[in-house]
Amino acid sequence: MSESNHLIDVLRQEIVNHNLLVKALIQDISTCPGPLEVLNELNSEGRSKISALRKHIEELENLAKEHEREPERILLLKEVESHRNQLSSTLKAFRKANVSCMFYIDKSSRGELLNEENEKNALRHRQKRDKESLVKASSNVTEQLLSISRHLADTTQRSSDTLETLVNSSTNVRGTQNELETTGSVINQSGKLLAKYGRREFTDKVLLLFAFAFFLACVLYIVQKRLF
Repeated sequence: MSESNHLIDVLRQEIVNHNLLVKALIQDISTCPGPLEVLNELNSEGRSKISALRKHIEELENLAKEHEREPERILLLKEVESHRNQLSSTLKAFRKANVSCMFYIDKSSRGELLNEENEKNALRHRQKRDKESLVKASSNVTEQLLSISRHLADTTQRSSDTLETLVNSSTNVRGTQNELETTGSVINQSGKLLAKYGRREFTDKVLLLFAFAFFLACVLYIVQKRLF
């Protein structure tokens, strides 16, 4: 196995592994009960895995473009396109899980805030302090939600731009393939014409040889008649 094929196999395995890791993190985020610090840690790890996954896909795309054989290059580019579509779906699931978890944390925070209002008068001071803390936590949740939404929007746009570039590359590859097929057809027709002309030339030579032999026979016949 060539070094290029070995690298392709390694990248394929890395893509599969990181896909599984990201999906596991999405599941953890979906079921995360809080607090916000735990969610932030899961998000940080998720963004790191997604970044590594995107890097492996780009490396596979570069190897595909450098592949010497045209059919394998086309298949690899299609495989890269499939991985990018799957990454786009994963990003949507990642964002959805974050939104769901943050709304759950926000709702829990607000519920705790309302429950604190029913405490006894002896705990009013502590209730006020807890309320301020919960309001601050709710504000942080909203800010984090906006930040993650902007980050995911930027990531989705980059994925869309990369996918468009891949589509253009695939179009160029198909155009090159059609040109090669046309050139092959022309070469095939030229070969047939050359073979036909070769047979005709051989036939002409044979006829010329018979004509010359006939001419010599006539000359010998005339000479023979005059001498004898």
